[in-house]
Amino acid sequence: MPECPGPIAGRLEALPPISLGEMDSIRLMNRIDTKFMTEEKTLARILSDAFRCGYRALLADGVKLSPYNSLYYDTADLKMYLDHHNRRLVREKIRTRVYLSSGATFLEVKRKNNKGRTRKKRTRIAPELFWDFRGEKEAVDYLEGHSSYTAEGIFPALETTFDRITLVNAALTERLTIDMNLRFRNLRTGKTADLGDGVIIELKQDGRGESDMKRILLSLRVKPVRISKYCIGTTLTDPDAKSNRFKVKVRAIRRIIHTKITTS
Repeated sequence: MPECPGPIAGRLEALPPISLGEMDSIRLMNRIDTKFMTEEKTLARILSDAFRCGYRALLADGVKLSPYNSLYYDTADLKMYLDHHNRRLVREKIRTRVYLSSGATFLEVKRKNNKGRTRKKRTRIAPELFWDFRGEKEAVDYLEGHSSYTAEGIFPALETTFDRITLVNAALTERLTIDMNLRFRNLRTGKTADLGDGVIIELKQDGRGESDMKRILLSLRVKPVRISKYCIGTTLTDPDAKSNRFKVKVRAIRRIIHTKITTS
């Protein structure tokens, strides 16, 4: 199980739990996402304020801090990465993801439309397909039924690992994911990187309605950012990838977090 820093652990433990079953009504597979970037010291304060506003923390497999592992796929010329870099409004990301606490493994297709809405489709796959699903007919058929890409045209590109806290508001109308201990490994270059004490927060809503969490973050001067774990990880680990626009984001991340971004 991942270790949680002391100040965060105490505040996380205080949050009432919500089960996976209770969360079924707020899966938000078609949603508007707003992302924020902060560091662990501020996260402890966010969790304290979330408790006072009635947020609950997902309890899955007996823990509130869950380890994740994702493997992003891309074309040989990094089209999905470049679509994001070049600000193409309609774009996709394809990944496999394993919830390490339970071993549940999925193939996921995320599509963003020109109105800023994200739709995620996923199907469960066998754990051994996490590293490469392309030889399994059912998974290949699923991909080609939900994506504009084919299995033959994509390759494993970037592994990301992180630990996640998931919060739900009292009204069950929004979900918040909080990712920490972010690490990247590029399967093309062999290089690795991590974001130190950086924390990526993602607020998921059906619309742009009122939100206690938005007010909490604003009060703590945590501002919205446009950030993609896949794109930042690729920028940090692939010196040959086009990255002019993303290097600006990396500099912004360095100003926010209190520890160094490390690469090797």
